Amino acid sequence: MKHLNKLFVSMLMIAGLSATAQDSNNPWAISFGANAVDNRTSASPRDFNLKDHFSQFFDVKDHWNILPSVSYLTVSRNVGGNFSVGITGSVNKITKWVDWVPGQSANTTTVSNPGDLMYYSADGNIRYSLKNLIGSKWFDPAVNVGGGYTWLEDKSAGTANIGGSLTFWFTEQVGLSLSSTYKKAFTDRNGFGEFEVPSLFQHMAGLTFQFGGKDTDGDGIYDKDDACPDVAGLPAFQGCPDTDGDGIADKDDACPDAAGTKELNGCPDTDGDGIADKDDACPDVAGLPALNGCPDADGDGLADNKDKCPTVAGPRENGGCPWPDTDGDSVLDKDDKCPDVKGTVANNGCPEVSEDVIKRLNDYAKTILFNSAKATFQQQTYPVLQSIVAILKEYPTSNFSIEGHTDSDGKDAANQKLSEDRAAAVKNYLIENGIDSARLSSAGFGESKPIATNKTKAGKAQNRRVEVKLVK
Repeated sequence: MKHLNKLFVSMLMIAGLSATAQDSNNPWAISFGANAVDNRTSASPRDFNLKDHFSQFFDVKDHWNILPSVSYLTVSRNVGGNFSVGITGSVNKITKWVDWVPGQSANTTTVSNPGDLMYYSADGNIRYSLKNLIGSKWFDPAVNVGGGYTWLEDKSAGTANIGGSLTFWFTEQVGLSLSSTYKKAFTDRNGFGEFEVPSLFQHMAGLTFQFGGKDTDGDGIYDKDDACPDVAGLPAFQGCPDTDGDGIADKDDACPDAAGTKELNGCPDTDGDGIADKDDACPDVAGLPALNGCPDADGDGLADNKDKCPTVAGPRENGGCPWPDTDGDSVLDKDDKCPDVKGTVANNGCPEVSEDVIKRLNDYAKTILFNSAKATFQQQTYPVLQSIVAILKEYPTSNFSIEGHTDSDGKDAANQKLSEDRAAAVKNYLIENGIDSARLSSAGFGESKPIATNKTKAGKAQNRRVEVKLVK
């Protein structure tokens, strides 16, 4: 049984040293002060009475052995959350030994001096702080369990420990600690008065110092909680600075050196137009977002600083000035294909092709002569074609269709093809002589559209023709 008890105690000590928590900001803590030992216990396991262990708990004068000097030292470390683990060493001198009087009632005790026995203990513990649970920063109650070993002169025993403590924090790192721990000793007692290591209470009072927190920039905010650990800052901004004092941390401030508004990410707006000065092309004059903060007096969509006519609306393409209409035909010069000659809107500012012009074109077209049964021109036709080119150039925006026709001699298919080829020949000549191909089209109608009888030679001559038509 004795060896099993020691094994149990050893396991408790290992557990006590393998998990701990102090304060997550300052993970290490050291405590030291005075301790008191109270060995008021039962005579033997068969007479165990819980009431005897806890009766007269504060009988300091008769039962407590106090060494009025620094007589204990605890070192502990935070391991996360509210948990800490630590190890405590203590020393005391037993001058008050509490024991039972043989043969008397269970509540009769005697107090004697066993000869100034030296008391030593080494204990490991797991501590759980309730400070965060109760939401306090200075009042820190805790409970702890663990195990250890106690020596009284040449006697020793393992103990299982349970207790509680109170720490009153004067500052974040310095506090007054009070604790009481019940130590259950694993020893064999064979009768009243026989000296063994007893189960006992140990009380401690001392100072606790927390340390180990890292504050690289020295702003009083630990690195683990500091959003800007390398630059001194303010608690309100998780340790980040606010250089311009506008209430926006530099890391979130688009203009950290100039006070601004939250709406503009910390940037100023001198002219009050809702556009930050850094993005405002005209920071001293209220303007429009669409124009990068510049005004547009004439409302033409061009900022005044880029508008050649800032008080008169005009298109961007003309520098903000109105387009001129030199010939007064209601077609602006920029769109007027004939800006110096009055024309019509429908014809892009150029004169409309009149019926007389069409008649002139077709009078010329009637005199176009082809080699017999071919789409090639006779030599005397070229001056006629040049006259047609000259007329078409006078109307550069008008489109025309060249149509070919034949008489009824020959087969229909051959006549159809011949008419198409002759119309195409005229079209190609015009294109080769400077007329835009996009303005011209050609078609052949064979013998299908005669304008005279095909029964006479004169009628057939009229039917073999080229016509020019205006395409509207």
